[in-house]
Amino acid sequence: MTVSSPAPLDTLTLEAEDERQMMAQAGHHTPRRGRLIVFTGPSGVGKGTLLRSLRHRYPALKLSVSATTRSPRPGEVDGQDYFFISRDAFEAMVEQGELLEWAEFAGNLYGTPKASVRQDIEAGHWVILEIELEGARQVRHTFPDAMQLFVMPPSLEELESRIRLRGKDADDAIERRLQRALVEIDAASEFDEQIVNDDLEVALQHLEGAIFKD
Repeated sequence: MTVSSPAPLDTLTLEAEDERQMMAQAGHHTPRRGRLIVFTGPSGVGKGTLLRSLRHRYPALKLSVSATTRSPRPGEVDGQDYFFISRDAFEAMVEQGELLEWAEFAGNLYGTPKASVRQDIEAGHWVILEIELEGARQVRHTFPDAMQLFVMPPSLEELESRIRLRGKDADDAIERRLQRALVEIDAASEFDEQIVNDDLEVALQHLEGAIFKD
């Protein structure tokens, strides 16, 4: 399935128009069409913190909503946190080429529906897809116009320290995460921009510059 071209300026939603004005006031060029931004990096590198800070400054930036076959957790809302669908329905989407990317984790399927991303982009939104390395590689083929950003740790030692401070993983799980991080970091050159998350404000400025540059 071919993703449609982004819509011109006169189809921007009011929300997107407000965002255009905000970014113009911040000294950025005004975006004229929707865009997909792929955002990845090793577990523990601080992607979530960076994205929360970015969206606090630019609330109209949208996060892509994934489809999954797992059951909703307490408080999760269908269509907001995930699109919760059956395995049969998910596999049909795969068969029909309706996903930008997909993967299986812990027995559940996860993927990004093309239709919802396309609709947002055609409405003039800038959509952020936070995803793992293999998913980013799939999107590179299914949506080659997407901007691809990779978040780097300042060092592997610092990444290990951050993971340990979270206190969520046993030593063997931490070792697996670090081995996976080495593979992911080795692939950083595949991406349009590499952002080192050492100082949060500096990394955020680099992220803004990458997204809003000419």
